[in-house]
Amino acid sequence: MTIFFTVFLDLLGLGIIIPILPALILDPIGGILPITFSYSARTLLYGFLIASYPLAQFFGAPILGALADSNGRKKLLIISLIGTVVGYAVFILGILTSNIFLLFLGRSLDGFTGGNISIAQSAIADISTKETKSRNFGLIGMAFGLGFIIGPYIGGKLSDSDIVSWFTYATPFYLSIFLATINVLLVIFNFPETIVEKRETKVRIFTGFSNIGKAFSYKNLRVMFLVVFLLTVGFNFFTQFFQVFLYGKFKFTQSQVGDFFAYLGLWIAISQGAVLRPLAKKFNSVKILSVSIILLAFSFPFLLIPKDRFWLYFIVPFIAIFQGLNQPNGTALISNLTDIDKQGEILGINQSISSVAQAIPPIIAGFVTSINLNLPIWFAALSTLLAWVVFKGFYGKEKTSVKEDTLDKVVITE
Repeated sequence: MTIFFTVFLDLLGLGIIIPILPALILDPIGGILPITFSYSARTLLYGFLIASYPLAQFFGAPILGALADSNGRKKLLIISLIGTVVGYAVFILGILTSNIFLLFLGRSLDGFTGGNISIAQSAIADISTKETKSRNFGLIGMAFGLGFIIGPYIGGKLSDSDIVSWFTYATPFYLSIFLATINVLLVIFNFPETIVEKRETKVRIFTGFSNIGKAFSYKNLRVMFLVVFLLTVGFNFFTQFFQVFLYGKFKFTQSQVGDFFAYLGLWIAISQGAVLRPLAKKFNSVKILSVSIILLAFSFPFLLIPKDRFWLYFIVPFIAIFQGLNQPNGTALISNLTDIDKQGEILGINQSISSVAQAIPPIIAGFVTSINLNLPIWFAALSTLLAWVVFKGFYGKEKTSVKEDTLDKVVITE
């Protein structure tokens, strides 16, 4: 339960910022940037601000993952959560003083110490069997979904002065600090150490760069790493700039953006809590991904068709369900291809790849959105389609061990 709450809180923080950040940067009246800033300059700055979190995580996650292997999951989880508290505090100060530098610093601090997801995944891997691993990763995915339900909703409502006069863009982050502090205490007093044998691993500040090269040196892992990279790029083109699409095309307020992403999170939670489990009893991860990836790719362009926002609520559940199947099954495949004593290292490498994949879309979208508001959605579809092509064309072609040969037999059991 502590692991579940840790992941939930991490995604709650990420969810809270979804409706707030566009308003902070893009709104020429209520935002923190001078009114003289052009729209293209605002979208570019917005993209880099979003990218600052995963870029910092790119450096921090593999370091924390390696340290967790040698020092234990619990100590590093506590450190990462304290970093989250400090990051929120700096971000609040940036909002209150209209200081864009502090916004970047706050997101970077939170990102660098935000390796709690990979540590939580390692802890799940420590206590799971092959038969239960995908299901347990699905519970983490469910925490993701719940974080996306409550986070955007809280962010949208607690930052809306039309609801309560003293609400500001900073208000939701006070709640985030409070919850993160509770999480630190829960880990200290209620989280058992899950690692059985600690393993010494060299830690370097530029481990993330070497991890990228190392990731593709593993013959039995490089295809899945590439697939996860492309899937993450695709989905982040959607999640990181769709709120800009909602602001620009449908004139959503930040409160309405929060409601919409809460709705998206609800369907992700339903997918991983109610759809994944029965499917995983009948089909292994390979078969599920063969279908869910291509369906996700074809779902994205449908978002561009409606002229009335009403129809978006019929399209988004399909995107959420297919993504809800992709994430835990992809992580489970990578974990099952990894030796027990290297779970933290490999999942840390996977987090490095995901961090790069999360940093690329907002930077590109920051440029192309000023050209055409629809382009990030097309990029999302194309990247996801390419992930399916790689998966169908190359996965399983380099099986070299018994571990890989038995991978297709991963089935979820109660």
